[in-house]
Amino acid sequence: MSLLTVWPDTDPGTVELRTEDPREITDVLKQFGVSFSRWQLRELPQRPSSEEVLEAYRAEVDEVIEREGYIKVDAAVMAPSQDPQWPAQAKAAREKFLSEHTHDDDEDRFFARGAGVFYLHIGDRVYAMLCEAGDLLSVPANTTHWFDMGTEPDFVAIRFFHDDDGWVGEFLNTDTAEKFPTFDELMASR
Repeated sequence: MSLLTVWPDTDPGTVELRTEDPREITDVLKQFGVSFSRWQLRELPQRPSSEEVLEAYRAEVDEVIEREGYIKVDAAVMAPSQDPQWPAQAKAAREKFLSEHTHDDDEDRFFARGAGVFYLHIGDRVYAMLCEAGDLLSVPANTTHWFDMGTEPDFVAIRFFHDDDGWVGEFLNTDTAEKFPTFDELMASR
């Protein structure tokens, strides 16, 4: 189940809200222009290519493209591997997104498999949205946030972009992200 946790941005020890109720999650996030919905899951190969993921969700992807005007869509596939390079690759991928940043583009992600946490720093609150398979989250452009895929990333996520450059982050010089529970800690507390 998806999980939304809210803290004051200066006090990660005080949980103001913790809910798995999809309606409550939707209502809380829509105040900030963030949309949350769920798609029916489709069968995917064990290690799918981006093309296989997009084909499995073609109708849903086409609907989002039509509604939002995206011009580039891909699928990020992160899965544990026996390759000796995997631990370093996973660590580098995780660290790329762990600091507060913004984008000039919306950040729409659909989790076809696995999980990840989007932390939205809005006003004086941090909203941690733990997304799991079936969740579609749309974060508006210029929303301060960070993303944690955990120390052992294992997910498939469809990503939507309004321009050909894809993911481009504008990083902020803060240590806020370091103060809040990580993906692994949130998963362990469920």
